[in-house]
Amino acid sequence: MTPGRRQGRVRPGRRGWAAWWRADDGSVAAEVTIAAPFLVMLLVFVGVVIHRGVDARIRIDDAAHQAARAASIERTPTAATAAAQSTAASALSSAGVTCASLSVSTSTGGLRPGGTVSVTVSCAVDFGDALILGVPGGKTLSATSVEPVDLWRSTLNTGSQT
Repeated sequence: MTPGRRQGRVRPGRRGWAAWWRADDGSVAAEVTIAAPFLVMLLVFVGVVIHRGVDARIRIDDAAHQAARAASIERTPTAATAAAQSTAASALSSAGVTCASLSVSTSTGGLRPGGTVSVTVSCAVDFGDALILGVPGGKTLSATSVEPVDLWRSTLNTGSQT
């Protein structure tokens, strides 16, 4: 410790902003009272935006599952692709997910018994309508689901015997 100086004390004669800044006259309570509502609002705002993204992700996963299931019970690859497209769009619409662009990619593998059908749903979600304040931008979310084609299902009769 330096001789002649006491630690933690302000030298006499110091005035202005430095003295005001170092003075603690109970202003913390007033500052917290003013700042706390804004911090709580910010926390709620972030929570709503995160919830919106997680909810959209879950809904898109479900739409991909429903679309893959609908495609796996069809008899032709063309019908399977159409069923996957309409089922995914319907599932997202009924779940309240608005896609700026919706893409449904279907891989049927010929719909052979014992095979699989894979459906990938991609949705560009806009977070701007999440709150009145709006959130800039959006994100493209995608989900893939694979469903088996029933091993014991009947196949189309093409007139040939194998």
